[in-house]
Amino acid sequence: MHELSIIVHVAKTIDELAKENELTKVGKVVLECGEVTGVIPELMYDCWNYYRKKYPVMEESEMVIETIPAVTFCEDCKKTYPTLQYGKTCPHCGSEHTYLVSGNEYNIKEIEAE
Repeated sequence: MHELSIIVHVAKTIDELAKENELTKVGKVVLECGEVTGVIPELMYDCWNYYRKKYPVMEESEMVIETIPAVTFCEDCKKTYPTLQYGKTCPHCGSEHTYLVSGNEYNIKEIEAE
């Protein structure tokens, strides 16, 4: 369950940012999570609802998760394609000389605060 460790890191980061910027209340946090990160959004929400209460500045905040599509690049034909649909094999030329260009990352995209 790496969802909890992600939420712990996000909450600590937001708490530090709140202190640095003299914020009194965080209303909403938008996270970007790639399609192939293995994160289960429902578990992320459960962890957030529990862990946010440890920080007064964000105890009433809402979290929103936006999905970053997984995209793979083919080194042979120089085209991209949706990773989940085709996997490692390029649907354009059949090559397996491919690599993931997006969809395996986590980002704090936005923080709404007072």
